[in-house]
Amino acid sequence: MANILLVDDSAFMRKMEGDVITKNGHVIVGEAGNGKEAIDMYQKLLPDLVIMDITMPELNGVEAVKVIKTLDPKAKIIMLSAMGQDYMVIEAISSGASDFIVKPFQDEKFIKSINNVLEAD
Repeated sequence: MANILLVDDSAFMRKMEGDVITKNGHVIVGEAGNGKEAIDMYQKLLPDLVIMDITMPELNGVEAVKVIKTLDPKAKIIMLSAMGQDYMVIEAISSGASDFIVKPFQDEKFIKSINNVLEAD
């Protein structure tokens, strides 16, 4: 069981992601709608994992990853990306994201990625 922070500007996507995560035994400790909120919540909650959308208002996911990794180099972050954002995925991984998932995702792939990232050291 892991404590997970969900970051997506779409409440609908957070609900979908959250349902899959909780069904598989993990806990949603917080939700954020943009990268700025994500950074604040990360510092307060210190989750085991962050699920971060790339395209968001105020501060995008890639920029938020850079800040979180500066604050905590061991932070585990999975990026979510819509189709056709390959260059952003590459930037996210090079900024410190542990993995990425393309939306829409299959539940099994989503959970497998979460479990793999949580088990990796």
